[in-house]
Amino acid sequence: MLAYRHAFHAGNPADVLKHLVLIQVLRYMALKDKPYTLIDTHAGAGAYRLDSNQARKRNEYQDGIGRLWNLTSSQPAALQDYLQQVRQFNGPGSVLQQYPGSPALAMQLLRPEDRLRLYELHSSDAPLLAELVAGRRETAVMQADGFAALRAELPPPSRRGVVLIDPSYEIKTDYNRVLTAVREGLSRFAEAVILVWYPQLQRLEPREMVERLKACAVQQGRRGWLHARQTFAAPDASGFGMMGSGMLVINPPHTLLGTLRDSLPSLDEHLGRFDGAQHLLEHQAV
Repeated sequence: MLAYRHAFHAGNPADVLKHLVLIQVLRYMALKDKPYTLIDTHAGAGAYRLDSNQARKRNEYQDGIGRLWNLTSSQPAALQDYLQQVRQFNGPGSVLQQYPGSPALAMQLLRPEDRLRLYELHSSDAPLLAELVAGRRETAVMQADGFAALRAELPPPSRRGVVLIDPSYEIKTDYNRVLTAVREGLSRFAEAVILVWYPQLQRLEPREMVERLKACAVQQGRRGWLHARQTFAAPDASGFGMMGSGMLVINPPHTLLGTLRDSLPSLDEHLGRFDGAQHLLEHQAV
């Protein structure tokens, strides 16, 4: 949706889960010398100031990265890694002033030979994104529909690729478009590591999408799926509102299950805002 701006939500609990998982996937991809391609279908502006008018309107980061910022090194390794990446982006002094979106994290984690392909439709965010990554080789920013990107981007030249799909879901048709994009991507490149973020809502669409993505992973993928969901808030007074978020990873790295098993309890502890805060972690190999 072209009215959506991620700056209002940057650094919230959903970003924490999404980026913790993304970092661990990119770490794994870098274990091999062969380069890989990261495709981000809804890249946003790429990075966000937490003192901006948009971020301060909701202050959602205070319930996300704000709760984690001062944690000590006794936390699980993946959570420490996530915090180190955010601190690195903020620079010397480690004062929390900015939050790195997925493109900014990719800039810190990808090697020079790894390719980065960023898609963003919003006319205000796309130029900011281009400015953020300007000068990096093997990088392209497209002001185009990210859902359609996989037809052109897969398979990547090195036949190693990661796809991040995280639309706003403000339009209900996004759920079906995610499923269509994943099916298209796997039909072109069954080995792609595909990460799908989604909001946890009291609605049927997210649950249906997750179940269909699991079936798609089994039918078309090579290494099954992994599903991580974190519930951090109770439904609002009307019984709705965003209660949490999830990540469905198709063809997940074999290390990811153990990593999240160690890390998610800490997110429950630090990000949970009610007694029922908890996580779900499940997987199926093929």
